[in-house]
Amino acid sequence: MQRHDFHKLFKTTGPVVLPVIHVLDAPRTMNNLQEVIGAGAAGCFLINHDFAPDAFLPIIHAVRARHPALWMGVNFLAVTGKDAFPMLGALERDGCRVDGYWADDARIDEHGGNDEALKIAQAYEDSGWRGLYFGGTCFKKQREVAPEHYPDAARAACGFMDVVTTSGTATGQEADRDKIRTFREAIGDKTLALASGVTAQNAASYADVDCFMVATGINKPGNFYDISPDRLAALMRVTRDLARKAPL
Repeated sequence: MQRHDFHKLFKTTGPVVLPVIHVLDAPRTMNNLQEVIGAGAAGCFLINHDFAPDAFLPIIHAVRARHPALWMGVNFLAVTGKDAFPMLGALERDGCRVDGYWADDARIDEHGGNDEALKIAQAYEDSGWRGLYFGGTCFKKQREVAPEHYPDAARAACGFMDVVTTSGTATGQEADRDKIRTFREAIGDKTLALASGVTAQNAASYADVDCFMVATGINKPGNFYDISPDRLAALMRVTRDLARKAPL
């Protein structure tokens, strides 16, 4: 996906903030969504960090029923798109729209071939779901990729996903700036997302990233599950300032 089209979709020229909510139950998720909506964030991602996808699906349905206009993405933890896309297609057929899917591991092979990524692409095609695919590339807790191969991985990823998505070395860890610069140079005007370590304090140093998918940096200190309205508001102020200073 071209970054211009991504920013046009979300109606901002600055980095798009998509808070990531680690879901426990529907009521707590709804409380966090009120903070997301109140802060003016563009949407959110929901992730089932503590239970299987089968228990996650009713919560996704409940969120969509409560917020029919919300841009909502999901991450089915520990599965790839090969398993996730059929679930997304079934949700679509049930009248539950999911706007984006984020996979921690898009199975990109920096050395070529990409047989697994091709199978995932076929699962996407067969599912009938047509939301945005955010694919983890050189991503935390997945197979390690040598830095000299980052450009190859990033370029390969562009052919398999809408939003090339990378991270630091672990949850809450800042991404190396050289890594992000390498990704940007490799993918050119394709869309780039960063999914770890973003805070109001460091966001300006990642101004060339198109999307911040953030949890730790906006959650209450020491709390894995609940958004801090003050920390989210601070990040939103920074990204709005970036949009004013450096429009695409």
